[in-house]
Order: sequence, then structure tokens, then C-alpha cells
Amino acid sequence: RTEVSCGQTLDAPFRPRAMLRVHSRPAGLEIVGTDQAAIHVSCTSGDEDDAQPIRIRLEGNQDDETLTIAGDLREGNNLRVRIEVPRKTNLRVEMPAGEVKVEEIAGDKDIDVYAGRIAISSTHPWDYRSVDVSVSVGAVKAPVYGAEKGGFFRSITRKTADGEYSLYAHVIAGEIALLGRSPHANTD
Repeated sequence: RTEVSCGQTLDAPFRPRAMLRVHSRPAGLEIVGTDQAAIHVSCTSGDEDDAQPIRIRLEGNQDDETLTIAGDLREGNNLRVRIEVPRKTNLRVEMPAGEVKVEEIAGDKDIDVYAGRIAISSTHPWDYRSVDVSVSVGAVKAPVYGAEKGGFFRSITRKTADGEYSLYAHVIAGEIALLGRSPHANTD
């Protein structure tokens, strides 16, 4: 549907509550919720010429879009991609290495990173009916649940009857951080 190179921006309509699948080469991804019914993707690298081989492609339909970030950098790996989507978006992210930061997005999340870090944050009350986060080697930090675990094969699972969304996140080697307000926090 739409394709640009890194250094250009990708803009397209995007329905709230739709599914966004992200398949990315190693990078730093920042996925942020906004009040717009659109997707806006920007990409930078340490060297503008080096970023040209990086391609960002969006394809699919109004209910299920796939964003692919592919290509090789000649020097280093300082690729940063910011993805702005409606606050209510369902996410599926797959990336071999790097960092995935998800901020202010209410929706189902399924995030896999082989090596690196996943950070999910929100200033709104945590609203998950099912949480399953794990690392094979590393740490799970979840102050929102009063839990922090490090070492081998660490996980946190939670189920609640009153949550709306599901959260699955896995890192083989690295860290997962769940940052936000407790689902039982006093809202006064």
C-alpha cells in the first residue's frame, strides 16, 4: 500500500481498535498512542545516507495492517523508529534485537524480542484481563504488580475478571518493564 525509505515519513489513515503487526529489523521502536485516527511513522539513523537502504512498508486493510521495517545499515545500528497510532490499537510486534517502547496504548499486545528490552507504560490504570510476560535470561520489572524478578526463566502472570485487554511479552535475553498505575490504584 505505502512504502518509504528511512528519513521520510509514512502517514496513512488508521482506525482505532484495528490490529497493527510490526515486523522489524533490529532497531529502537517507540510506539506511542495519540488522539489521531492515523498512523504516522518517522525513522532516523546516525547517518542519513546510511539510512537510505532501510525501507518502511505499510500494507493490509482497515482492520489489520502490517508495518515492515527492513534493510541493512552499512555502519552500526543506530536505527530509531517512532510509530504513532490511535490510543486504542491492538499490537503484535516481532523483532530479533533492540528495544520496543509502548506508551499510552490501550489494546491487546503481543510482543516478542529475542535480545533486548520491552517497556510498556501508561499513565492510565492498567486494564489487562490477562498478563503473561517472561524472559529466558534477564529481568522482569513490574512495579505495577509489585513484582521484580531476575535470573533464568523468569515470568509474571496475572488474570483478572474485570480487565479488558491481554498482554503477552517475551524476551529471550534482556528485560521487560511494565510501568503504570496499578489496576487497583485509588483514582482520587
